[in-house]
Formats: sequence, structure tokens, C-alpha cells
Amino acid sequence: MAKTPRTVPQNYPRIQDENSLYYGCLDDSTLVPHQGKIPPEQLKALIRAAINAANRKSSREILSIPANAMPEEIEAIYERKGRELFRYFKKYVGDPAATAHQIYGNHYRVIGTEQFRNRTLQKERMNSGWRYQFLAVDCARASYRFKSVSDIGAAEGDFNAIVEFTNPVLAPLRLYVSVKNRSNTLGGQDWPKAIEALERVAKTDKNGIGPYCCVFGIAMDRGTRYIKREQKSKVPHSVNTEVWLSDYFWPFFSNYSYEEIMTFVLEVLISSYEADTIPVEMEIPDKLLDAFGASCANAGLIDENGIFNDPFRLVHFFVNK
Repeated sequence: MAKTPRTVPQNYPRIQDENSLYYGCLDDSTLVPHQGKIPPEQLKALIRAAINAANRKSSREILSIPANAMPEEIEAIYERKGRELFRYFKKYVGDPAATAHQIYGNHYRVIGTEQFRNRTLQKERMNSGWRYQFLAVDCARASYRFKSVSDIGAAEGDFNAIVEFTNPVLAPLRLYVSVKNRSNTLGGQDWPKAIEALERVAKTDKNGIGPYCCVFGIAMDRGTRYIKREQKSKVPHSVNTEVWLSDYFWPFFSNYSYEEIMTFVLEVLISSYEADTIPVEMEIPDKLLDAFGASCANAGLIDENGIFNDPFRLVHFFVNK
């Protein structure tokens, strides 16, 4: 017996052609279209703002600093992270001899900075995702296609956009949008929870009037759109949730193609940022590096000037874990 959809279909125009790849998806021909393009210089300004906002978010996320943390709490976090960095420094060394040779003669702040960068590489990559989240919502606002655009205020969802239909009798459509860099940002087992969470935001929106559609916007996977389905049953996790790939997502919200958006981002990066500061621009807190240095000193790895002065002691340190 076939499983039935877990959610009640929202009453908005859908593609009725059963031969269409997008059967059951939102019929976007019924929506008001874009009336023009965001001027290129304005778009570049939005890109710069998105990069800077993502950098600020990265700095706090990498150090796990709560948004409401008091100064003394932040100082304590820095010290703890410095000690954690020292443990990482010892645990994840590759070739002990080569590493000792490389480190010898360097100041602990230089090595601590390098280790911090290595450790946070994965979170730095997340910066790109945040960049396109910020850019998407700003493009939606600047496009003037939408009646309103606002942050959702939930971890699973990024923004809410209300778009009107060409038929004025119909109540506007509420779009709840979560932006991901790529389709594999979420593992297969994570999709059902993410879909359920996003639709819960839509269902519980006390200010919501009219039908809703939940969207996972994929910023950098080529393609148009599809309904996210269960792997075995082929029944949608939600008949009100769609995945919009980059070739559909960017034109819908910005009126620029995916390639155009990426070209503008490249132009901004080339003109405004050094390559080695992308994706994350941040100063590592002195307190964190000092805590790393104190741990190095306690282990007898540095001299009174903070220099790694004995490569043989470093080898001994690395091999005795």
C-alpha cells in the first residue's frame, strides 16, 4: 500500500502536466514577474556586504561565542580555545620530524595562528554558505519583486519572502527559504528533519496569511528544481517543499543567472579582497594565542622569547602521545 504524503498540500497554483519533470511544483507563471534588474554597482555593494557579514559570523561561530556573551565570558572562551588548540597541535601532527623542522625557530604566535587556521578550515568553508545566504535575502529585497522579505529567525530557515500572484483575487504566497551551498550540505538522513523543521516554521508563523511553500535554495549546484523525495518510497517528505537548484534559485530571487552572480562575486573578490584573506577575515584573539603559548611553555617547547628552540624536544613531544 502506497504511503500518503505527510502534509496537506497548500492551496497555490501547481504545475498540472503529469509529463512535466516539475509536476506538482509551484506554477511560477502565475506569480508577478521581475520588473527590472538590480543595477550592477548596487549588486556589487550587496555582495561586499554579504562577504563582510559572513566574515563576522564566521569569527563568532569558529570560536563558539554566544551572541549575548559578556566580556569576561568571552575572555574565558579565548583561554579555553587556546588550550584546545595546543591539544590539537599535538594530536593531529603529520610527520613529527618534518613538522619539528618546520616549527623550529618560529614564534609560538606564528605557529598558533597557522594551527588555528588548519583547525578551522572546515568552518571557514562554511563562510561561503553564509555569504550566499546573506546575498540571497539582500537580492530578494533589492529586486522589488516581493511584497516583503524578512529573516525567519530560525536555525533551519533563512528568510521569508511574500510574492503576489498575477491574479489579484489570490492571497499572496509565502515562501520560507533555507539556503544551502550544495545539495550534499545535508546528508540523506538529515533531509527529513530539515524539511520538517522548515515547514514547522511556516505552519507556526502567527503573522502568516495565505498559502506557503518551503524552499531549499541550493546556491551552487547546477540545475533547476525538484521535489525532495524519500529515497525508497518516492513519496515526498512534504508536498509543500521544493529544492531549487542554482539555475532556478538565483533568477527567481535576483533576476540574474547563477553564472552572472558568480561572475559578479569574482569581480568583487578580485577588486576588494586579497586571495589569502578569503573566505575568512579575522584576527585571532591575543588571549587565545597567549593561552596556546602558555601551554607550549608548560611543555618546555619554547624559550623565554616564545621561540620553539629545540627541534629534538618537539619530535619527542609529537611521538609521545
